[in-house]
Amino acid sequence: MKRTVALAALFILATCGAASAHFGMVIPSDNMVAQDEARKISLALSFSHPFEMVGMDLVKPKAFTVLADGKTQDLLPALKETKIMGHPAWNAEFEVKRPGASIFFMEPKPYWEPAEDCYIVHLTKTVVAAFGDDTGWDAELGVEAEIVPLAKPLALWAGNVFQGVVKKGGKPVPFAEVEVEFYNKDKKAAAPSDLMVTQTVKADANGVFTYAAPGPGWWGFAALLEGDRKIEREGRKKDVEIGAVLWVRFEEWKK
Repeated sequence: MKRTVALAALFILATCGAASAHFGMVIPSDNMVAQDEARKISLALSFSHPFEMVGMDLVKPKAFTVLADGKTQDLLPALKETKIMGHPAWNAEFEVKRPGASIFFMEPKPYWEPAEDCYIVHLTKTVVAAFGDDTGWDAELGVEAEIVPLAKPLALWAGNVFQGVVKKGGKPVPFAEVEVEFYNKDKKAAAPSDLMVTQTVKADANGVFTYAAPGPGWWGFAALLEGDRKIEREGRKKDVEIGAVLWVRFEEWKK
């Protein structure tokens, strides 16, 4: 019996992704910039459990970029250290200069998660549209793993269906599991069960998943995938969990 329990414990420790959900976060102050609004937005970069509002430390990311009008701009020099949920995080200001969609992307440095005995890298993105033009909202970044939206990841009403395809190495991932969590910024949302803090949907054979957000606000989608590389730690090679993360805002329906 003791041997069985010990083996079960070892299995849990060796299984990356067994603990509660983490989310890389890139949250803009405005995701639909109108002509008559301020053209400078702020972006908050963090790493957390967004529903429970439990933060974790985010060291300066390896990369922070924006793709707009087919061109990629390095925003890493614009990052300034701040605190989000009481933990080290980052903030940047960005001036919107032209119509169309801008895709903001963060690649963090690998985060060691002792509870899961692996490293975590959440490749995180969000989309901002400007001046009534959302051209380019479905552009692919071509990174190691990403969620490519099939429905516009903005201008959505709460209750609308959102669809995306999980890709790794540019190819759809059949039956990928996607964790979904609400950014409970004002702490007003309550889950009747711990099972509902993080919801999980499964993609189909083509890597496509579907979710309808029950309420307005920011919702995070994270497809957790096994990385193709390992990182050495204390003389042993450890697994790397790659998270393809996309943040989408749903608006309140008002008649």
